[in-house]
Amino acid sequence: MQIEFSVTRAADAAVVAIPVEKDGIDRVAFGDLDAGAQALALAAARASRFDGEPGAIVEAFVATGTGVRQLLLLGVGAGSEHDYERAGGALTAKLLTSGTTAVTADFAALAAAPSASAVARFAAAAVMRGWRIDTYRTRLPERQKPTLARITIAGAPEGSDAAWHAQDAVTKGLALTRTLVAEPPNIMYPVAFVERVTADLEGLGLEISVLGEAEMTELGMGSLLGVSQGSVREGQLLVIKWSGKGPGDPDLALVGKGVTFDTGGISLKPGPGMEDMKWDMGGAGAVVGAMKALALRGAKANVVGVCGLVENMPDGNAQRPGDIVTSMSGQTIEILNTDAEGRLVLCDAITWVQRTHRPKTIVDLATLTGAMIIALGNEHGGLFANDDSLADQLLAAGKASGDLLWRFPLSDNYNKLIDSPIADMKNVGPRGAGSITAAQFIQRFVDKGVRWAHLDIAGMVWADKPGATFDKGATGYGVRVLDRFVADNFEG
Repeated sequence: MQIEFSVTRAADAAVVAIPVEKDGIDRVAFGDLDAGAQALALAAARASRFDGEPGAIVEAFVATGTGVRQLLLLGVGAGSEHDYERAGGALTAKLLTSGTTAVTADFAALAAAPSASAVARFAAAAVMRGWRIDTYRTRLPERQKPTLARITIAGAPEGSDAAWHAQDAVTKGLALTRTLVAEPPNIMYPVAFVERVTADLEGLGLEISVLGEAEMTELGMGSLLGVSQGSVREGQLLVIKWSGKGPGDPDLALVGKGVTFDTGGISLKPGPGMEDMKWDMGGAGAVVGAMKALALRGAKANVVGVCGLVENMPDGNAQRPGDIVTSMSGQTIEILNTDAEGRLVLCDAITWVQRTHRPKTIVDLATLTGAMIIALGNEHGGLFANDDSLADQLLAAGKASGDLLWRFPLSDNYNKLIDSPIADMKNVGPRGAGSITAAQFIQRFVDKGVRWAHLDIAGMVWADKPGATFDKGATGYGVRVLDRFVADNFEG
């Protein structure tokens, strides 16, 4: 999707979207439309009970001096950035496969101009809503193929180009995340993930390194490697470093769970729905997308992204319930359930990044527990943190970006639930508080004095129904909140 800006609406624009504020239909400036065309548009709005709600659309075809124009009255609500985001996504959803190739959104029609950041959010949502993956569809009917290729924004306020540059970086990072999450598991396994990401990020100024199983074995990463040992696909640790403010250790580490397919291992998942487990690397996907966004917009921050990449399979060499593994930290773990594997990957990745890069703040992301979906559904990601200021920063970034979070508790009483009678800990607790005990497990590997937050995004990386900025499928959740978190708290 191409976004263009123009000072005024072209006289020959065949498809025009006119933004309308809440209850503002009588204040719209229709520009060059004659009285008859305006009356027709207003009649269509009243017949549809259109009142400018964000994302609401009324369509009319009106006569002009050069022919017929498709006119869309597009609700932008109270004019907040989130309202404009909903409007941008709705415009693309309406026109994406309609046969229309280009549309002009005329912001000069509004009585009061929107902010540059609101216009950028509008454009970003329009681009994000148009993302889809048709790679493997060889018989897609013509009427289902995307046609919308260009959105021109007329009458945008000063500064819109610069605001769009930052938002465009996020949309490009988010598109990479969605692609990684959506690819089938026979295509997107650990080594392939590394290869795809390395190629995509080439030339952006990011420093990329990879540890294979031999290097991880030498480092004693028995927890991560225990998950990988049942698969013929070799595990990987992908490291992406961005030094936007100059040489030195990163201030922030982003750590992602990257289980490219999760059968549950010997603790095998039920067959129905197992195909969804290709998105169990959504945390790693979000880290990669966020790192791309930071590089594209030249973020003035030092950040390292670490992705623990494995495939959890049940062959004759697979990890068994009852096994004890030794993590890189030296702590031992009794494996009671091989389907509680994400925390085993994260703990070694967190230990590695602390010993190698010494970040002061760590945020990990993982599609970790089904219990989180039971608790929050598909509206919020779960947030756990050992520091109130860090939690507040992430909650604020979630609200601002649209990737919403909700905080959960941590305490020693929950911590006792994962004590093992034979090892330092067990990898699962009782049925209750499943998301909390998973977070308590990860916290045991965070060094003293390090600010740490865990985002359980199990209900957020995949959608069974369309949303404001995505269709069914991969959502790219996590990229926007991470980018905003960095922008608000790690850049001067």
